[in-house]
Amino acid sequence: MPNECLIIFTRYPEPGKTKTRMIPALGAVGAASLQRQMTEFTLFKAQKIPQLIEVHFAGGNVQLMEEWLGNDVVFRSQVEGDLGMRMQCAFAGAFSAEMRKVVMIGVDCPDLNSAVLTEAFTALETNDLVLGPAADGGYYLIGLNCFIPQLFMGINWGTSVVFAQTNAMAQKLNLKVHNLIMLNDVDLPEDLVFWQKYQGG
Repeated sequence: MPNECLIIFTRYPEPGKTKTRMIPALGAVGAASLQRQMTEFTLFKAQKIPQLIEVHFAGGNVQLMEEWLGNDVVFRSQVEGDLGMRMQCAFAGAFSAEMRKVVMIGVDCPDLNSAVLTEAFTALETNDLVLGPAADGGYYLIGLNCFIPQLFMGINWGTSVVFAQTNAMAQKLNLKVHNLIMLNDVDLPEDLVFWQKYQGG
């Protein structure tokens, strides 16, 4: 599906610069290892769907990313700025490349699978916005079929009101919204239980 794109946001797993909220529990190297494993796990599942995959990364460079994850996907460096600015620019780039549907995810939601991703793309046939609510009040997925920059402005990123604020903006813009199943993100040490079930522990 060449005009449908899945964007995966991740970070090059350099110790001390990634998954920093996990460092008290795992140490800097352990937190970076978690970032590496969760990125690989997410990409593996994403490659089961037919859409174009782009990995948008922070830290590292294209060569390091290709050495790590291979060259079967497109790598793009994230712009500078807060999460909203980086997401907004990623969507803008995809739609300027004439994509018809664009879905964005991170790598922090191990329960996200190809069935949920497929539902997101399908829902964009009849909805303006698709959101995957996370149990912590954020969202693990956002999908659009046209560029709507307002959805990334005035949001308190990293807090428990991200999903609510995004929904409120969608209502203000009279968007038709499809909400996916609620899933858990793995952001804090107490969230590791959601990841461990995929590790045989």
